[in-house]
Order: sequence, then structure tokens, then C-alpha cells
Amino acid sequence: MIKANIILDHYKWKNKIKNPKNYFKKKLKKLSKIPSFKKKQQEFSILLTNNKKMKNLNFKFRKKNKPTDVLSFPSKVNELLHWPKAYTYHLGDIVICASILDEEARKQKKNIQFHWCHLVVHGFLHLFGYDHSSELEAEEMENLEREICVNLGFTDPYTPIN
Repeated sequence: MIKANIILDHYKWKNKIKNPKNYFKKKLKKLSKIPSFKKKQQEFSILLTNNKKMKNLNFKFRKKNKPTDVLSFPSKVNELLHWPKAYTYHLGDIVICASILDEEARKQKKNIQFHWCHLVVHGFLHLFGYDHSSELEAEEMENLEREICVNLGFTDPYTPIN
């Protein structure tokens, strides 16, 4: 079972998604049914924050002086391979910026809940060591994002909306 500790650090989240903690708990229950995640005790944290804090984190950890939509801070993935099954493994932390997520969803004409879920999936894959630094890596990661989003009841996040 995958569990998430959700920290609401910005009021906009409460206005956009009714009870984000319950909403996300339901999606994680579906994610836990995917064969790759079955029978594993894993958890991660999500911080839902604002532009200012996201900009500070992005500068501190990536030396980019601007806010971004999502940041991921993975634990050591190689530990997971040898982690005892009886214990919950903390995968890492994901930070999502409410304002940027809102803006991206509006510009891309996407449902806010769908885009929120997509960014969590994107950050979640980073916790497992996936990246998009090269075209090949990006393609692999995007294919996994598509598969997971569809399993969670959403459409392909990379399909253009007219």
C-alpha cells in the first residue's frame, strides 16, 4: 500500500479541490492496485505550497531563481531494493506549487484535478529515479505517466486539447 503525508501550505488548494487529502487517498488506493506497487509498504510526502516558497526551494536545490510546478526529493532508491518488506519505506518528498499548477491547467485547458494528479505522478516517478534529461528518458517517463494516469481514470496527459 502506498501512503502519502499531505501538507497544505497554501490556501488556494482548499479552494480548488474539495478535501485534497481524501481525494488523493482514493487515487493512491487505485495506484496501489497496479502490479508494480502491490504488496509494497511505501510512503511519501507532498507539500502543496506557493510561488515564493517554491522559488526558494528551486534556487536552493537547483540553482534556478524562479518557481516551478513540481520538485521531487527522492530517498535513496537503491535502499528500496534491500528494504525489509515488513517496514514502510519513505520514497521521498514532492513539492507542488498551487499558482503554477493553476496557470498551467488554465493555459492547457485541463481540469485542475487531472493536472494536479498528473504532476503528482510526475513527481512520484522522479522519486523512483526517472528523469527527462534526454529524449529517451523523457519518452520513457512520459509513457509511464500516461499508463499511470489512465489507470487512475484520467486521459493521456500529453494529448493536446483543442
